[in-house]
This record gives sequence, structure tokens and C-alpha cells, in this order.
Amino acid sequence: MYTGLLHLHSFLRWIALILLIISVVKAVSAWNNSSKLYTEGNRKVNLFTLISVHLQMVIGFVMYFVSPKVQFGANTMKDAVIRYFTVEHALMMIIAIVLITIGYSKAKRLEIGFEKHKKIAVFYGLGLLLILVSLAAAPYNIITKLF
Repeated sequence: MYTGLLHLHSFLRWIALILLIISVVKAVSAWNNSSKLYTEGNRKVNLFTLISVHLQMVIGFVMYFVSPKVQFGANTMKDAVIRYFTVEHALMMIIAIVLITIGYSKAKRLEIGFEKHKKIAVFYGLGLLLILVSLAAAPYNIITKLF
């Protein structure tokens, strides 16, 4: 079960990351050009991004409880890999997903397209930045296995 979840989580991370980058780039470019409207296409890309990161979170929660890399003990904070998966990765990703969710919710309530693009750009951008920082903070032996 763990191996299947790991492969699924690893595959879906690329979809979530690509959608997140597309959402941020589209929002920033539309934010810079205030005459651009918030289209149905923008809404769908932002919604699919939200769904993909939430799906990643659900799979990540399941993996958190079945992973051999998540341990609670006296040596948890001493081992970089165990600490990363037990504390750092989970916390940073949850915060990033909360930011993305807030951005989508705030943008959904607005009427003006420029403001919607601004909210998406800021909150999705912060979520993307946090995800990238979290991945960069991973121990070296984890990063080499990602690519």
C-alpha cells in the first residue's frame, strides 16, 4: 500500500506543481494588465489547482500514518530525514495549501476581475514559494531522489 501511495503522490506532485505555476503566471500577467478579465478558463485552472493540491494533501495525510519515514521518538529531531518527513514537510505543505485555499476563497467572492487576479497571484504565489522553500530545505539525499 505504501509503495502505491508513494508513486501516486510523486506523480501527482508534478501535476499540482505545473498547475500552480500556470495559475500564478496567468494571475500575475493579468494583474499587470488590469484590462484583462477573469474568464471561465481562469476560474477552471485555479479550481483544478486547488483540487490537485487538496488531493495531494489527502494522499499525504494517508502516507503520514503509514510511512516508515515518519517516526515519533527520542531521535526524531536528530535524524534529518525523519525530522523532515515527520515535521517540516507536513507543516510547510499544510500551510501552503491553506494559503492556496484562502486565495481561491477570497478571489471567488470578489466581483472585479483585476482583484480576483491579484488575490490568486498573491496567495497562490505565496503557496508556491512555500512549497519550493520546503523542497529546497529537504536534506540532500532526499532531493537527489526527487529528480
